[in-house]
Amino acid sequence: MEHQWRLGVLGLGEGRSILSAAKNSPMWQVAQICDLNENLCKERMAEFGLTRYTLSYEEMLQDETVDVIGIYTPDPLHSLHIRMALSAGKHVICTKPLMVSLAGATELLEARRQSGKEVMVGQSSRYFEATMKQREDFEAGYHGELVTVETQYISDSRWFLKRDWSHQKGFSWLYNFMIHAVDLAVWYLPRVEEVFAMGVTSANSEEYGIHCPDSLKALLRDEAGHTASVMGGYATPSFKTAIESSISCTLRGTKGISRGGSALQYYRKFLPEIPDTQTIDFFEKKDYYDRFGNGSHHAGEYQNYIEYFARCLDQGITPKPDLTEGIRTLAVMEAIERSIKTHKMVRVSQILQEKGLEGML
Repeated sequence: MEHQWRLGVLGLGEGRSILSAAKNSPMWQVAQICDLNENLCKERMAEFGLTRYTLSYEEMLQDETVDVIGIYTPDPLHSLHIRMALSAGKHVICTKPLMVSLAGATELLEARRQSGKEVMVGQSSRYFEATMKQREDFEAGYHGELVTVETQYISDSRWFLKRDWSHQKGFSWLYNFMIHAVDLAVWYLPRVEEVFAMGVTSANSEEYGIHCPDSLKALLRDEAGHTASVMGGYATPSFKTAIESSISCTLRGTKGISRGGSALQYYRKFLPEIPDTQTIDFFEKKDYYDRFGNGSHHAGEYQNYIEYFARCLDQGITPKPDLTEGIRTLAVMEAIERSIKTHKMVRVSQILQEKGLEGML
């Protein structure tokens, strides 16, 4: 039997997805789970056939049977929980967003350096079947020189506002949702420098007491002059996947074009190899992704990224996105936020300089 990494999961709401992923992977075993809600702990114990839980994060960090901490707590707590895990000598997987601001980023980088442990950001949108195939084609050079990237995350996500913690300080559609589309753009344009963005807050968000933009559009340009457009909308009606994939990434290059995303279909056209648009479907994997039966793609892509993480740990390779990538994406996010407020173009390098991060990423 191959080596198994032992996982401790903190936060059992969204953590349900990572528990399903780990239980179905030969590369992982669930060693411990933790949540402040004891009834939820017992519910997950019964659902996944587990035998141990704790209400104390400190207790789980002291558990020598845990190698890796999976952090799925409310967003404002991520930075603290990551630092605590690193101090305890644990590797970390943290769901996106890594943090809700760049405050404390230098301390997080230092904590990771001192610990020698790995931190991976769980940007699940990189691990859909279509986005993985798209990345494979990109790295093979089929697109030619990349010219522009178009990403989006569109969904009617007003259901999310029924969660109590969505009304706590730190919630925003930008950091909780649009980060998927921003991360996909930064994945292909890692040195974004100039950002211009606009945002609108609809009456639908206002009804829930949320006063942050729920419809957002951003233009990005990297140091080499390549561009990306990023779009998000979360509190108005949206089409279903059959008409438009909620999460999508289009790459346009000198020799071809491709589109991947959360749908189980991938589109590509590369000259001269594939002169007509080709559709590759992954319908046979529907149950792998939609294992909770409600149309949610929150299981299969989690299993994809924790198995990638395990392979990286086995081989001594830094997993991506790591802290450096995650923090740079947050700098782009802050630039989007500033641009919406000021109606001006914002430079990412200026933000990094202000935060003492210049030269660290």
